[in-house]
Amino acid sequence: MSGRHAYDEDHYAWTQEQARLLREAAQQRSNTSIDWEHIAEEIEDMGKSDLRTVGSHLARIVEHLLKLEFSPAAEPRGGWRKTVREQRASAVDALEDSPSLRRRIALDGVFRRGRSFAIDGLGQDRVDERLLPDDCPYSLDQLLDESWWPLNRHGLD
Repeated sequence: MSGRHAYDEDHYAWTQEQARLLREAAQQRSNTSIDWEHIAEEIEDMGKSDLRTVGSHLARIVEHLLKLEFSPAAEPRGGWRKTVREQRASAVDALEDSPSLRRRIALDGVFRRGRSFAIDGLGQDRVDERLLPDDCPYSLDQLLDESWWPLNRHGLD
């Protein structure tokens, strides 16, 4: 993939490739005053920012799925579902813009972050954090699947 097509098809992959090419060009253009290395870093960081954004969406999905699964509270279940739907849509959109990000997602880290967010809310419902799994019980496909929801441990919808 090269040029405009790569930029349109996979923004993350494009940023990483452009950073590599800039670094190669820097080695061949010693007589210019362009700060090639920092320009390459900035472009590379654009891609890393996309990855952090997807991770943030996924952590919020995990947070609310854990609440839906473990909370005995009847409300605000609708709000948690709405948040999951919104975050799923944003994550799916970002992954469509940059499909190669999917391979770069550290699901364990995403889960730890989402779990820590969920602990605060579930504590208000008197759910002991030791009841929550230590490892991610959800696959990436489940996190992104708009029709998938975990079963509530208390029989709530």
